[in-house]
Amino acid sequence: MSHHCMEAIAALVPQGSRVLDLGCGRGELLGLLMARGCSGHGVEIDEGAILACVAAGLPVFHGDIGPSLAEYADGSVDVVILNQSVQQLPQVDTVLREALRVGKRVVVGFPNFGHWSVRWQVFFGGRSPVTPGLPWAWFETPNLHFFSLKDFEAWCASRRVRILRQLSFNGDRPLHFWPNLLAREGVYLLENMS
Repeated sequence: MSHHCMEAIAALVPQGSRVLDLGCGRGELLGLLMARGCSGHGVEIDEGAILACVAAGLPVFHGDIGPSLAEYADGSVDVVILNQSVQQLPQVDTVLREALRVGKRVVVGFPNFGHWSVRWQVFFGGRSPVTPGLPWAWFETPNLHFFSLKDFEAWCASRRVRILRQLSFNGDRPLHFWPNLLAREGVYLLENMS
């Protein structure tokens, strides 16, 4: 995740919010939010990343994202964050619905598989893409779902999820036009319509 993208996500989270960072990795975003007055914790499955969080003094629980959400009451946190993790989850629909139940708002960030370089490699090369935003070969990628910004927006519409903000990035540059074609990453601030 680019530094600019991480700063943009942090800006979507009001100071003093209770946050739940699902798939928090090594805790860079969680640390930034806590330094800005937020409280909460992360959930991570990778033991090396958990050790890095603990070494940085960040509260993190070892666990799988899906089952972990069942332990939280409705609206028990202000913001649930799923950054660079949703495309790696086996049951995306269930986890996103649970995140929207637990959090008053949800921030989702993911790589855009609709980026022109991905399309180019698949169409002209006939092979699975490897790009700066998707640096893994097909046999070692952690990604299970390959979706674009438009795919995610269609999911939101079909599940009556309101998109409050949509941000697009190409590395450290924010994009304001043709995001589905030009953005390497997308970030969405969501809430339930009901």
